[in-house]
Amino acid sequence: MKPVGRVGAVGTDEGPAFSAPLSAGRGFGWVPPLVLLVVIAVLDWNTTGEFRIISWIVLVPGIAAALCRVTGTVVFAGLSLGTYVFVDGAWPHQYQTGLPDFILVGLGGVLAVLACVVRLRGERRMLHMRDVAETTRRTVLRPLPPGWGGLDHAAVYLAADAFARVGGDFYDIQPGPHGTRVLIGDVQGKGLGAVEAAAALLGTFREAGYHEPVLAGVAERLEVRMLRHIRYRAAVGRDDGDRFATAVLIGFPREGETGLVVEVVNFGHEPSLIVSPDGVRSLPPGDGLPLGLSELTSGEGGLPSVFRVPLGAAETLLLVTDGVTEARDADGTFFPLRERVADAVAADPRIADPQRLVAFVRDGTLRHCGGRLADDTTVFAVRAADGVADGAADPGSGTSRA
Repeated sequence: MKPVGRVGAVGTDEGPAFSAPLSAGRGFGWVPPLVLLVVIAVLDWNTTGEFRIISWIVLVPGIAAALCRVTGTVVFAGLSLGTYVFVDGAWPHQYQTGLPDFILVGLGGVLAVLACVVRLRGERRMLHMRDVAETTRRTVLRPLPPGWGGLDHAAVYLAADAFARVGGDFYDIQPGPHGTRVLIGDVQGKGLGAVEAAAALLGTFREAGYHEPVLAGVAERLEVRMLRHIRYRAAVGRDDGDRFATAVLIGFPREGETGLVVEVVNFGHEPSLIVSPDGVRSLPPGDGLPLGLSELTSGEGGLPSVFRVPLGAAETLLLVTDGVTEARDADGTFFPLRERVADAVAADPRIADPQRLVAFVRDGTLRHCGGRLADDTTVFAVRAADGVADGAADPGSGTSRA
């Protein structure tokens, strides 16, 4: 996959980003403490004996501790002490600050070195945790190569928390002998519990999406997995409420089949859009409850129906989570996704391309909410790669229920 962008993500699709300490890039971190040392020494040299400021030189190693490595801090601690001895000794005896300030500068240098050691250890620990979080993100939201499963695709994940790497939103593409399956969803709630549920659902999707011959089988496996996950959380004492997940499951036919009719299962998710240079239409909203809530219904497991939707060669499926549709502006107005996309396509039909479409929705969402996201946000666009949709059914032929 070639993501358009991702907030809160570090590294590239080739591998995790194992970062150097933050201070490693501060090649000029030695400049501020050096300038301060020189300024204090020069000012003290040119003041009267009644107003000495040489003891202020104790600030130099403290600043170095915040900007430099341990070696640099030790050097500035030594320079500060040496400069103090030289400048103070040049004054007549009655104006010298003497031993008390000498001890102050020496002790300040020692404390600055210790503070620098603690700072660098904290930086290394933070960077290690960031790499762990990045590895987790890449496990949950794995990179997808271009053309994966015979689909052109683009995605962007925007975290409500600027420091987060992954949340309850999830998406994936799984090609297999029975066609290519696409999944996007949003786990209710936030925090590690939502991440754990998303990982469980994606793991099941990657197996079921490959092996199950019909899309209804994949949907059933996802529902069973969510119920098992909820029961497990309750059994280990980590029950955090009635956890559920909304999702849209889409099945593309195998490459080479005549016509392109996708199958859609909607687990109470945001209505998805079909975008083409000719306009915008909606996928059927579906009749199913979110994953994990099937036991609330009677009948055959409470699973939603499978709808069959004709898809044109130039049509792109736009799948979003509620971070887009529930983004509010300063007046509390929701982001009008369909209207904005329709206007954009009318002005420039090239917006229907997955990469352009995802970028447009991302930028529009951020502008609408002023950059203040209230929830994790995913924008995912897929369409059949060139040639796969040749001979596709007429989009106007309607929708059927399997």
